[in-house]
Amino acid sequence: MQSKARRTRVLGTGLLATAVSLALLIPASKSAEAATTAVQATVCNKYCDARDPALSGQDRKPVTATLFSRTFVLHLDDADAMGWASIGNGSPGDEVWMDRSFDGGRTWSSGSRIGATTIPAGQTGWRTMMYNVDDWANHGVGALRACGKAADRTDIVCTPWARSTWNAADRRTAAATAQMQFYDYGTGLFDTTGWWNSANALHAVIDNARVTGMQSYTYAIGRTYDLQVNAQAGQFRNDYIDDTGWWGLTWIAAYDLTGDSRYLATARADADYMASYWDGTCGGGVWWSTAKTVKNAIPNSLYIELNAALHNRIPGDTAYLARAKADWTWFQGTGMVNSDQTVGDGISLSTCKNGNATVWSYNQGQLVGGLTELYKATSDSSVLTAARRIADANTTSSRLNTSAGILKDPCESGDCGADGPSFKGADVRGLAKLNTILSDRPYTAYLSKQAAQAYASDRNALDQYGVHWYGPLDTTDAARQQSALDLMNAAS
Repeated sequence: MQSKARRTRVLGTGLLATAVSLALLIPASKSAEAATTAVQATVCNKYCDARDPALSGQDRKPVTATLFSRTFVLHLDDADAMGWASIGNGSPGDEVWMDRSFDGGRTWSSGSRIGATTIPAGQTGWRTMMYNVDDWANHGVGALRACGKAADRTDIVCTPWARSTWNAADRRTAAATAQMQFYDYGTGLFDTTGWWNSANALHAVIDNARVTGMQSYTYAIGRTYDLQVNAQAGQFRNDYIDDTGWWGLTWIAAYDLTGDSRYLATARADADYMASYWDGTCGGGVWWSTAKTVKNAIPNSLYIELNAALHNRIPGDTAYLARAKADWTWFQGTGMVNSDQTVGDGISLSTCKNGNATVWSYNQGQLVGGLTELYKATSDSSVLTAARRIADANTTSSRLNTSAGILKDPCESGDCGADGPSFKGADVRGLAKLNTILSDRPYTAYLSKQAAQAYASDRNALDQYGVHWYGPLDTTDAARQQSALDLMNAAS
């Protein structure tokens, strides 16, 4: 990992949603200060806000909280994608309401207290009216929580955030919906993470649409393209050659899903830009950045896959295939594939060989993905054999797995920064790509094990994930979610 965190541009300034299993206790005077979004108008989906809960045909209670013996419950009607809050074991005058967030609980409506009500005289419990979780007309992917307070105290308690199972019926679609709670409709990028990570996040959303058939978030493809195609150097190119490769592969995925030729044209522009940074230093290979100070694994693995993918989609091509084959030949000569079939991060420019570089998961899986695409282009059995050897090491090496066999990057014992949380997603995406073309599906059990462990140990009530798939949940952001979404897609 070539100090990528130094140049990652973090998008958005909302407070990162913390993973909590206990209720959030905040002073009443601070509740409005935590919110940054405008008060939402009435939302109408299947039904409009403020519907009577007595009309609900379902009552799921995903999260609760207690305060001074009072119980606050969030109720969800999954069929109608609405929710309401209740208070029990209380006293007249006690308050209950809901907060609604359209960015995964990072912000919510200032002063809104949706459905705010109090326990009437002679009662010990009460409930709000029902409100929509999402705002379909405005692409608002929502979440609710129940909040309340005792009448004679200033303390406020809130449940964790949760949502209905609309667009979240299984762990794959739920992970995609949680990913889209980080999507900034105004920029077409993903808040809480950077430029190249946003490419991977969008790629994961596209893959989810392919593997699940859920088309609810495909609007993000064209939205991101239209808003960002002229950013930086244009056509999703910038000073980092690997960033350009990530975006190029995202537009390949977009083209495969939609058939829109402009995405294929941008992928070609990205590949051609990368090719302009191939030279004879150390015998070949593309540079990591326009500064030409580092030659390493990730841009070259991306270069192999992007060029092979273009060959496989452009009738009569020879140029893109020649590039992919040349890079694989060069890659093998560098020694970046270690004797144990793990992949080192880069080479020393003084020796032009692998200098015992760190083994990161994405170097492993991205090369596997690149070789899989190259095999599709060439039917060369040696390429497929190499891909399997590297994938086998990926799933068994103690450099990349815990003693229990759960994928882990070296940074996870400390701080993975802004970039590291995206690595494992790119890794399992490559493993899954190889797995699908092998008749024996050798990596199905491994991928399923990862997904089951992350789902059980590294997830909150909103189906947001952290960096430690073996648990516990650390924090949530768009990069961590992207890796988890890639995993759920891979294990489908």
